[in-house]
Amino acid sequence: MGQKPRVIRWAFSALQLVSLSTWLILPASCIRIPPPPVVATRQVPEATGPGMTVAAAPVRDLKVMVWLIADRYHTGMVFPYAWLLESGFVPPEGLGHPTYVTLSWGERTAYVQKSWLNPWQVFRAFFTPSPSVMEIIPFDGYVVNVCQQQRIWRNLVPRGRGPQLAAFLNHVSRSGPDGRPRVIGPSSWGKGVLMEGNFTYHLPRICNVWTAQTIEACGGEINPWFALTADGLIRQAQRPRNGFENVWLGTPKPQPR
Repeated sequence: MGQKPRVIRWAFSALQLVSLSTWLILPASCIRIPPPPVVATRQVPEATGPGMTVAAAPVRDLKVMVWLIADRYHTGMVFPYAWLLESGFVPPEGLGHPTYVTLSWGERTAYVQKSWLNPWQVFRAFFTPSPSVMEIIPFDGYVVNVCQQQRIWRNLVPRGRGPQLAAFLNHVSRSGPDGRPRVIGPSSWGKGVLMEGNFTYHLPRICNVWTAQTIEACGGEINPWFALTADGLIRQAQRPRNGFENVWLGTPKPQPR
């Protein structure tokens, strides 16, 4: 067995140990990304009222389908792009007009560096305040077909939660002089970009905590201390209160011969 898999297993074994112990002694504020200013839930009209035209009050579906995607360690979300825009999300320049975008958050070096992190980089990422990035990747087509190597869950969430979600996503990335997110490089796959993060990455504030807070912005209830691992987050997302259902178990990656 090579060094890279051992490093990954060591890092996440340490992560599981931390998740079982530190929640007892650390305040909840240390794990969460600081929240954005409070945004009111928007009321979505079901139909036009007296004196209102369809243009003034367009009828919308009251629910929007979102997806939770995960590999063994890392999680992200997929959203209809039009919903994010109508809710106030500010995208990076040149993203186009895709049907969906996948979003995730993590340590900057882990996203930028093409090779595996060495043991020192893993230690530095988890145990020291490190720069973060939020990755956004546009795509069209069925979510399962595009993200087929990921495990996938889906859920219908209230359309009116869009402003809270957009506010959180805008808050997580750092803006440039033009008010748009600062782009620091290309995405890890597809035709997306990496946006400079506004907050540091470190234990216990890691990628899956960002996903937990994103689900909360959509109206879910997640305990971040039990969401440090991908499976811990997924167990909570599947509870009846949150309503995520599994639709794809993932296609195994081909093993080198």
